[in-house]
Amino acid sequence: MSEPTADPAVPTQVKDENHSVVKAAGLIGTATFSSRVLGFIRDMVLARLFGATPAADAFFVAYRVPNLLRELFAEGSMSSAFIPIFAEYQTLKSKRDAWELASAVFTTLLTLVTGITILGVIAAPGIVWLLAPGFHDDPEKLAMTTLLTRIMFPYLLFISLAALAMGVLNSLRAFAAPAFSPVFFNIFIIGCALFLSPTLAEPILGVAVGVVAGGAAQFAMQLPGLKVRGMLFGLVVAPGHPGVRRIGKLMLPSLLGLSVTQINITVSTILASFFAGGPTYLFYGMRLIQFPLGIFGVALATAILPTLSAQSARGALDELRATVGFGLRMILFIILPAMLGLILLREPLVHLFFEHGSFTHADTTATATAVFCYAVGLWAFAGVRIIVAAFYSLQDTKTPAITAAIAVTANIAFSLMLMSPLGVSGLALATALAAIVNGGILVAVLNRRLGGVDWGSVGRTSLRAVVGCLPLVVACLSVAGAQIWSHPGDWIAKSVMLFVAIGFSVGGYAAVHALFGSEELTLAWGMVQKKFSRVIRR
Repeated sequence: MSEPTADPAVPTQVKDENHSVVKAAGLIGTATFSSRVLGFIRDMVLARLFGATPAADAFFVAYRVPNLLRELFAEGSMSSAFIPIFAEYQTLKSKRDAWELASAVFTTLLTLVTGITILGVIAAPGIVWLLAPGFHDDPEKLAMTTLLTRIMFPYLLFISLAALAMGVLNSLRAFAAPAFSPVFFNIFIIGCALFLSPTLAEPILGVAVGVVAGGAAQFAMQLPGLKVRGMLFGLVVAPGHPGVRRIGKLMLPSLLGLSVTQINITVSTILASFFAGGPTYLFYGMRLIQFPLGIFGVALATAILPTLSAQSARGALDELRATVGFGLRMILFIILPAMLGLILLREPLVHLFFEHGSFTHADTTATATAVFCYAVGLWAFAGVRIIVAAFYSLQDTKTPAITAAIAVTANIAFSLMLMSPLGVSGLALATALAAIVNGGILVAVLNRRLGGVDWGSVGRTSLRAVVGCLPLVVACLSVAGAQIWSHPGDWIAKSVMLFVAIGFSVGGYAAVHALFGSEELTLAWGMVQKKFSRVIRR
């Protein structure tokens, strides 16, 4: 693909597209924030009911199976392979052609994933045997994990179809329904845990039912949006469809690309089965990491992929380079303070959210250590999302697959080295280090592929972020060192202290960026002002 000649209109167009990306990311982030809040409520309910008991370990190991496959076949490879081709059809062909492509992919996906689900239910005992070697000496725990796996496997079918619907709607710049659909996933799990579980002989089975029902709700919620836009799926049996073949070719190598983090977490889960409570500690630790990662990192990557794909389709590499640089700057602007905040406030956060009922102080300490180790790589987790989106927009899924394979190998090596001296937390640290390896290789390759990104601007954003974190460090250290966290109860006082610290940190960070006149703050603040002005007008 040849590089386009310089166009004086490009800077204005790129600026407009950056605003569009920030607006979309803001909507996705708001929806994701709602989902994450409900997710925390869900996790608090599960922690209170099940703590770090054998039932909880069995559930989190069983949930990892469909969750990994979701990343591999749905939100990872399928979405990233589908959106660039669908965007090309939208740009260069008719709406009917785009609908036929979406429907052909729907039919193919429905057939394939239904078969995989049936095979998964049948092969559940073998899968669990491989995923939980630490459970081999506990037949009851192994049997419970197998049963939970069988119950939750159909979740893969619903979440795969939901991911396809999300890809279509996001390509049409309709972000609201896909972004808010996970809210229903959490509502169903909470409802089943509170109302269905108490009626069952094995209460944890109610949570598994909630997972499947929540996945079905995520898909169903997006169907009205597809219908309004004339993109409601039909059954189109077209195995020879050229678009489907191209998506398949892109999808095969990208099975590892975007899902490397989930694969590494799965490796950690397998090894964590040798530690009592290990799978539970890693799950709750990653949940805190996924809060800023989902609200900002994944939201920005989701919003930026359609823009990058459209730029690539029309050969606008200057615009694509600018958009990638902008995405990395926004990631650093948000993720660096989030990373420091999680590291410094890890024990207060885990204590406040999870240390209730069956979840003990020892569980809090172990989970907080896992948070610290995961947080070391938070910037890499988020940055990889943007870099991989750039590769996929160029319809290059092989490079992310190769680097992902390297990262998985590194994760296994790091895990085996660190799990003996550091225990479960060593597995979390290994996942973070593997993400850093993955991100470093991807950045180097993309930089050469695009002929450079504006690294000067990225560096200046990083420097401003580091300086802006100084008030955050002061506030978080003062709160984390308070004696109140070693006392039981006082939940209102603890909540006030924590949220005041977060508010002071955000305010101080924004003030420093305002002094520097940073573009990132201007864009973020403009988005907030528009949101509030709309609320006031209503």
